[in-house]
Amino acid sequence: MPTLAKTPAKAPASAPAKTGAASKRVAQKTAPKAPVTQAAAAKAKAPAKASKKAAQAASKPPKLKVPLVRDSFTMPAADFELVAALKLRALKLMRPTKKSELLRAGLHALSALGDTRLLDTLNALTPLKPGRPKKAD
Repeated sequence: MPTLAKTPAKAPASAPAKTGAASKRVAQKTAPKAPVTQAAAAKAKAPAKASKKAAQAASKPPKLKVPLVRDSFTMPAADFELVAALKLRALKLMRPTKKSELLRAGLHALSALGDTRLLDTLNALTPLKPGRPKKAD
């Protein structure tokens, strides 16, 4: 009986790598790539922009966290209409404004008034009953 010649086994995975430029291409293809973050991509694209942003950040004072307070209040319908009219007026001036901004601006304007003007303005308001209004059925 003839003996069968054994076929040579495939080279194991730990076989020495090719030498020269071919081994570099293989290494580049098989090497895992590090994930690119948006910040790293931005730094790579425009290092000059990063230095400009750093300079602008250094020139601005740090923002302080201001505690916010949520509160509710009652106003006559005419005052709500006045708020809506002021919001439209600000929009025409190319400055979209929120109701809270208008109320805050009003507080600053009132604080700039003299005592007699402040009293006159407060006395011109319609007095309201304290508490929540009753539901209309």
